[in-house]
Amino acid sequence: MTKTKWALDPSHSSVDFSVRHMMIANVKGTFNSFNATIEADPADLTTANIEFSIETGSVDTRSKDRDGHLVSADFFDVENHPNMTFKATNIEKTDEGEYNVTGDLTLRGVTKQETFAVTFEGQGKDPWGNEKAGFSAQGTLNRSDYGLVWNAALETGGVLVGDKVKINLQIQAAKAE
Repeated sequence: MTKTKWALDPSHSSVDFSVRHMMIANVKGTFNSFNATIEADPADLTTANIEFSIETGSVDTRSKDRDGHLVSADFFDVENHPNMTFKATNIEKTDEGEYNVTGDLTLRGVTKQETFAVTFEGQGKDPWGNEKAGFSAQGTLNRSDYGLVWNAALETGGVLVGDKVKINLQIQAAKAE
């Protein structure tokens, strides 16, 4: 099969994250506004072209105060860096339907190479005859690598916000005409 263009279906997709809080729990959040450019053969992603963009100001942790802090210069600095982007540079098949997708992640003006474990979840037609494909992706990044270093020491030792951020994407895309 040849590469075809796929349009992200945001109403059936999500970009979620979690980070340790007070060294005892995980706080979860999501980004509500994101987009992707995908050109791929879902049965073999090794030749795919994948670009992803997230509006950092669309962060939602179910706490207005925390969200306000996250968009400030202490974290995402949305005023100067409104988007986080990812462009795949290498895709390696690790098993049937499983891939390591490596690429350039840019956040807060810093670009680093990151790898995400991607699974092709399947392909089929919806009731209206539209071809759909599903993918999931997981990865972990260190927020301090991107200049997100704000923290507070805890009286009991340790820090308020962990450095490792776990990322989870659930993506559904429609074959573009």
